[in-house]
Amino acid sequence: MAAQLVIVYHRQPYEEVVENGNVVLRENRSPNGIVPVLKGFIGQVDSASWIAWKKAPAGKAPGFERRVQVSDSYGTYEVLRLPLQAEQINQFYHVTSKEALWPVLNSFPSMYTSENTQWATFREVNRLFAEAACEEAAPGAVVWVHDYNLWLVPRFVRALRPDLKIAFFHHTPFPAPDVFNLLPWRDEILDNLLCCDLVGFHVPRYACNFAAVVQGLREVRDVRWEPTPEGLAPCGSALAEPRTPTSLRVGSQVVHIDAFPIGTHARLIEQTMAAPQSREQVARIRAGMAGRKVIVSVGRVDYAKGTRELLLTYERLLRRRPILHGQVQLLLTAVAAADGMRVYRRAQQAIEQSVGRINGHYGTLSWQPVVLSTTPMTFQETMAYFRAADVCWITPLRDGLNLVAKEFVAAHDARDGVLVLSEFAGTALELSDAVLVNPYSISQMDAAIDRALDMEPGEQQARMRRMQQHVQHYDIEFWTRHVLRWFETLRQPRVEAPAEALS
Repeated sequence: MAAQLVIVYHRQPYEEVVENGNVVLRENRSPNGIVPVLKGFIGQVDSASWIAWKKAPAGKAPGFERRVQVSDSYGTYEVLRLPLQAEQINQFYHVTSKEALWPVLNSFPSMYTSENTQWATFREVNRLFAEAACEEAAPGAVVWVHDYNLWLVPRFVRALRPDLKIAFFHHTPFPAPDVFNLLPWRDEILDNLLCCDLVGFHVPRYACNFAAVVQGLREVRDVRWEPTPEGLAPCGSALAEPRTPTSLRVGSQVVHIDAFPIGTHARLIEQTMAAPQSREQVARIRAGMAGRKVIVSVGRVDYAKGTRELLLTYERLLRRRPILHGQVQLLLTAVAAADGMRVYRRAQQAIEQSVGRINGHYGTLSWQPVVLSTTPMTFQETMAYFRAADVCWITPLRDGLNLVAKEFVAAHDARDGVLVLSEFAGTALELSDAVLVNPYSISQMDAAIDRALDMEPGEQQARMRRMQQHVQHYDIEFWTRHVLRWFETLRQPRVEAPAEALS
């Protein structure tokens, strides 16, 4: 099938489950994160394909069809599955992506190591993704590549199919030059990004960092800038920028730059919470709280997510304010990393040890200070806990955006609720009515959770109302329209940035 839009992302856009001995492709039970965001584009174009990997045995036939057609609530589309062997997956994702690239992206250079990295394997996997994309794409189609582990796809696509338009979106932070330039492969990575027609980021800071990297490593003829779009804080917080780059020229190549944060599925969340089973579950959760104030925090095991720092703050809270013993409870979801992710073992051990210490020291037979889950909840369950909770605590040390914060706002009613949010999450530029905090500061973290627990209902309502207005307006449909305008613009002989902005 010749597709107008080819989405290149390493994960398959569905779950594989075995029913009656047969493998069935089923929509993800937890439709949050990148996959449903991207699937929202499928019904917006005449034809779409998705490129992903699927594990295959070494030295044998894959044992699965390389191409499948999927029809679900998002539309009908093709999925081209790359058969990758275990060692390829390990090198591409577990080692190179997570041990070498991830620490640099998140500005943790002390965590960086290339000791076990086989860059040639990483490059080869990227080449396979690129060839598959070119196989699927109609003449003049848009190939939309997602995230840093596919940084090397654009140059292969450009060489194989110069007729195609190439867009790239970073779901992660993008570091400043002094951190990015630690990478020994920086020139190859940059050459690939400079093959793109459009490079996208969530917020202006990361677009600025990208422009600064290019200016430092290449001779740039022209960089164009615009004021930071309305709706994003231009100053006053850790990630704020007064202006953002919109394009740059290196040689004959013009690369357009977009900084526009993804929205959440506000309408879906509203429909989910209106369902009788959701209302019943919220009632059960609140009844089980027994009058306690409940703090919820949802994330995955990752040193960049700041879960250890959050737990240390909670421990200090119980030490400082013994009156809260038995009156407050932290519901913490820290989803464990997949097998083979050595880089996260230490982070998971630190989380489990902290939870054990807190519960052992402060817990009683009738009260457990922290309830920890390392398995993911379904979407409906997560939204029910968000609605029932008094406080949502999201304080990553670094984050490209953090959709969880927006989901809490969308799921919660405007009567109450407080969001404690790190300044280093991209969404902090949008949700200024959250209790914003520097997670590297012990005193600020202590003050933030105190303020959240003690905030008067009237102030809670006013803040939540303003955040909900923003989240509902700048939802996933708003972002989808913005990106589709970009795709249409790229197909024009002379490219100009879409005029609409966050306003």
